[in-house]
Amino acid sequence: MTTQFHVPPTALDQADAGTDPGTDAQSAQPSLVHPPTRWALAGLVAGVAGVGMMVTSGMVNAVYDEKYAGDAQAISDRLGDLVPQMLAFHLFAMTSAVLLVVFAAGLFRRLRATAGADSVLPLVAFSGALVTAVMLVVGTGLDTEFIFAAGDPEIVVAESAAFYNHWIGTVPWCWGLLGLSGLALFGVARKGGLPRWIGLVGLVGGGLTLLLGVSPLQYMAGMTGPVGLVVIATGFLVGDKVFRGRA
Repeated sequence: MTTQFHVPPTALDQADAGTDPGTDAQSAQPSLVHPPTRWALAGLVAGVAGVGMMVTSGMVNAVYDEKYAGDAQAISDRLGDLVPQMLAFHLFAMTSAVLLVVFAAGLFRRLRATAGADSVLPLVAFSGALVTAVMLVVGTGLDTEFIFAAGDPEIVVAESAAFYNHWIGTVPWCWGLLGLSGLALFGVARKGGLPRWIGLVGLVGGGLTLLLGVSPLQYMAGMTGPVGLVVIATGFLVGDKVFRGRA
């Protein structure tokens, strides 16, 4: 006759099984039932900051003012009066860039959960948002050099100041690749991995943004990209309840 002994699992056995010591299925369940949405909130704030970037960048318009046309020195002098607007532009653009990175990471995780293991769409969506964040950083890259030196001929050549005004009026507006992220959302929604309305917004808004980005008027994507981001992020924040309840 053989006597069998029951040996309780050790902490090492639990670690090998992929569970943490002292936890069970019930204690792990809440994190699965309620997936975090802070990444979507980051996207919402990034979109609002993007709109702020668009508005404040448009306020720095010396180089586009007809009364200064062809007069680099007059443009440079006028920029010296627009330092508050340029500072606001910088803060809005960089806030949007930082939060876009968080949104991109969260979006990748969300899409990967329902898009299928072999789908490239989560990575496409992540890449579009990440590159847009990079464009915002590049668009503000000359700010330190020019904002506080605008109008000072001993520091900045007038022609360079005029070029700087062109730079912040175009480069940070290049949101075209965020439209690619929108099209990726549509692709996931077609297979049931997202609410259909989010997919349609991604198709329309993302398609238009990408089309503008591909065209020679690519800076106009800065008008549609931030607005589309606000809508999409809001959708994930308050309108993705089926996924959060099913996870």
